[in-house]
Amino acid sequence: MHPNALLDLATDLLRSVLRLDQPADAVVSAFFRQHRALGARDRHALAETAYTVLRQRLLLAHLAQSGSGALERRLAILGWQGGDNFLRGALGPHEQQWLAQVKSVDRTTLGDKLRHNLPDWLAGALQTQLGEEFWPLVQAMDAAAPLDLRSNLLKTKRDEAAKALAAAGIAAEPTPFSPWGLRIDGKPALNKLELFTNGSVEVQDEGSQLLALLTGAKRGEMVVDFCAGAGGKTLALGAMMRNTGRLYAFDVSGHRLDNLKPRLARSGLSNVYPAQIAHERDERVKRLAGKIDRVLIDAPCSGLGTLRRNPDLKWRQSPKAVQELQAKQQSILASASRLPKSGGRLVYATCSLLTAENEEIVAAFDAEHGRDFVRLDAAELLREQGVERADELLQDRCLRLWPHRHRTDGFFAAVWQRR
Repeated sequence: MHPNALLDLATDLLRSVLRLDQPADAVVSAFFRQHRALGARDRHALAETAYTVLRQRLLLAHLAQSGSGALERRLAILGWQGGDNFLRGALGPHEQQWLAQVKSVDRTTLGDKLRHNLPDWLAGALQTQLGEEFWPLVQAMDAAAPLDLRSNLLKTKRDEAAKALAAAGIAAEPTPFSPWGLRIDGKPALNKLELFTNGSVEVQDEGSQLLALLTGAKRGEMVVDFCAGAGGKTLALGAMMRNTGRLYAFDVSGHRLDNLKPRLARSGLSNVYPAQIAHERDERVKRLAGKIDRVLIDAPCSGLGTLRRNPDLKWRQSPKAVQELQAKQQSILASASRLPKSGGRLVYATCSLLTAENEEIVAAFDAEHGRDFVRLDAAELLREQGVERADELLQDRCLRLWPHRHRTDGFFAAVWQRR
């Protein structure tokens, strides 16, 4: 496509994305459906430009003030990810001169807000939690996430999957913690590889794999994935159970559960029972009270641990939204805690970085349910599942994953056993 035309499309895409009224990935996908003639390279340039602007929104908006013309065009120019030579072909002499002036600005001299590109409330919370590690976290969240895969041990071993990827020209390394994981830099097309289409591997962040491992799910057990969503962790649990027992995948969204169906078909699992529930106190949940061996709650949360992938979330969340999520998280945890039988295991997890959605929820549960549940050491449980260096993942007996420390999304998990 001609550079002028592609830059115009980038401007249009940013105009939609920056409304912040829908998830950015949904907006980008809808935009590409409207422009089906775009090639893979052009799509990549447009998507990465949009995500770069979302990551550096405050900085780029500040720098754009010195230019002229539509703000979204200026932002597209500053965040362009389609190659400098291509961009020069789209710019007139005036814009090229302006861009050179902007690039000469020493960004290290700018204020903290323009360097971290976070809303004040979130920057303050993370600085309080992390201290000197705040800036390494900012740097990690400003970079694109690698692509992690989970080997489906029902169909292949990790080293066999790595060899199959290598034969397809894709270099993959074992993830440092999960014994199932492979890590790929970049975003190669996997959906046509036999390894993917036959269910031998699934795309899943290493952190999500560790959450599944925390359950310790075994053959023949009854297990509940309480907030299953599209079922990534459901599939991991089913493989842990070696396709035996009974695995319930609950979610309030039938649409999300529908997304599980093709993945389930590829996986080879027949022990999974997806079920849409009306709410966390649904009758289907009540009927299983005291009967379940393992319960995983990947609770609805702010998602702020996934900012490498979803940078729009930092602009779409708010302290009020987090407060509302806290009430929901406490309610879900209380309801799901009725499911484990004596000796059964309960795992509460989020992909949030905030103590409000993690440690505070755990402390409240301990205060109310301490007579019925004893908290377990997450590192010990992970070691039992073959996770090396598990102690590096621990904070006050809980799993605490950070992008800058562990190269995963930000995750938290606490584990209890019913007395």
